[in-house]
Amino acid sequence: MAPRENDHKPTEDEQPAATQREWERLWEQGDDSGGEDGGSTKEGTGPEGERDADADTEASPAAVDARADVSGDTDADTDAEGREVPGPAAADSAEPTPTVDDTDEAPTPAHGNADEPGHSHDHDHHHEHDHEHADGSTTPHSHTHPHLGDERIAAVRRAAAASRRWRTVQLAGCAALLAVAMTAGAIAIGATKDSGATGVAASSAVSPELLASGSLDASIASLQAHLRTQPKDFDGWATLGLAYVEQARTKGDPSRYPQAQAALQRSLKISPGNENALEGRAALAAARHEFAEALTYADQVLKENPYSERALCSRIDALVELGHYADAEKAADLADARKPGVPVFTRYAYVHELRGDVTTARKVLEQALAAATSPGDISYVAGTLGQLAWNQGDYKTALNDYGRALAADENYLPALEGRARAQAALGDRAEAIKGMELVVSRYPLPQPLVELGELYESRDAAGDKAKADDQYALVDAWIALARANGVNADLDTALAAADHGNIKSALKAARAEWARRHTVHTADALAWALHVNGLDKEALPYARRATATNYHNASFIYHLGMIELATGHKADGRTHLAKALKLNPGFSPLGASKARKALEATK
Repeated sequence: MAPRENDHKPTEDEQPAATQREWERLWEQGDDSGGEDGGSTKEGTGPEGERDADADTEASPAAVDARADVSGDTDADTDAEGREVPGPAAADSAEPTPTVDDTDEAPTPAHGNADEPGHSHDHDHHHEHDHEHADGSTTPHSHTHPHLGDERIAAVRRAAAASRRWRTVQLAGCAALLAVAMTAGAIAIGATKDSGATGVAASSAVSPELLASGSLDASIASLQAHLRTQPKDFDGWATLGLAYVEQARTKGDPSRYPQAQAALQRSLKISPGNENALEGRAALAAARHEFAEALTYADQVLKENPYSERALCSRIDALVELGHYADAEKAADLADARKPGVPVFTRYAYVHELRGDVTTARKVLEQALAAATSPGDISYVAGTLGQLAWNQGDYKTALNDYGRALAADENYLPALEGRARAQAALGDRAEAIKGMELVVSRYPLPQPLVELGELYESRDAAGDKAKADDQYALVDAWIALARANGVNADLDTALAAADHGNIKSALKAARAEWARRHTVHTADALAWALHVNGLDKEALPYARRATATNYHNASFIYHLGMIELATGHKADGRTHLAKALKLNPGFSPLGASKARKALEATK
């Protein structure tokens, strides 16, 4: 079943009564909340879909939610920006409109999958990000102009301050302000963007592969122009849907997912069962963490085309995220035989890393790096190598790998984040905070927000506790925005809330995620949520399951050790805490310190 907007609507027992009425208003916004273009107001939207600054900076929670709204008729036509062309029964539709209202960033080079396969959920104390997944191609990622940091930081600070002062409307208010944080820099870029920039050529058969040829935003703009004149081009609509999935993931803006869904639906309506649209549906489902659905779509494509790179990679990702590791390894072997290349190599490496075979993982990634030619592929693979080295506590190698990634693309955010993490582990907290602040100012996503908050807490200077609370509040805001746009955010909720939020909500989310899929990450999240709620006997089997594949993750091993101590298994607990610190002594600014204190206390 396709994800629905209201699947994650908060219940009355999760929030104060006053907040419930506000949530009812947000979640039940109808067509009349937006303009004719399907959820965004008409005012502030130009002919090319760009919004003016006033329209964005004054966004209300209702306006934010309206961007994810469903409107128009499945039989009514829409133009390339998603504005509805009146047709019969237009008021009765449930299809989101594929608007292109924020093609707003400067041209950027292509690169390998911005969400690493598997690593998007490799939350070391949290992906990954959601860390992601999905389409198997080398895909473009977006940069944020360096001069826009001040605007984004200001928007982030406003969101956090608002949530601190007014907790009863935290999620609604922060979601709106977080959306502003995500778009504040984009408005300025839109005003200065080179009008001569071009992306995908307007042809009668726009191929998804052309998305990797240049700027993602320029490609979207070109597709928009093409579809205005050729609205029956099903390949064009499929490519637009894929572009929106990538834009959502690389910008951290889940409001793009309903637009991607609408474009893909339009493609399938024109040409039922076409390969590009089914590949797009697999990518969209994976990005929304609907992995069983992603697997179904990937299998549909492979039935007709066994050599589809996107579908082969989507299948690996889905199997990994469903916890079917043996099947994922077979799928990786098959993909390597049928379509060897950077997208397959990186997934092949991750499957082996999950099973504890770090040597093979690094060897394959080094081969992938040697085969990479574009700056985007180089930065992606080198960044993945850096993450692998960091997981093993090899911080100098990690810094070298991140340096290789940044030499290819100085604005590659995963490498900037990884470099800050490695600097923190080496004791250079000042540079680590500076680097993580840069990452968060551009993309306020859960993992870097939590990491920055913990860096503030570990520094413990005047005002640091309030700064940390700002970051944790924004995690809640991002989760609210993600859920409003059909993303299953239970894993993010469980991991962040267990240490920095409502522990009952953490447990509820972890149980829900475990009911959907049995991975090492969901087992770890459930174990830790049970532990912080005092249910250690129930937590122990899940903590052991999380470490059963021999995945080298110090955070998982630390959680197991703490739970073992709490259940009276003192020797095992000390062994695992010592193992976590030996493997990766800087795995978490706060967790590593707690592990050392626990070892000292149990001598």
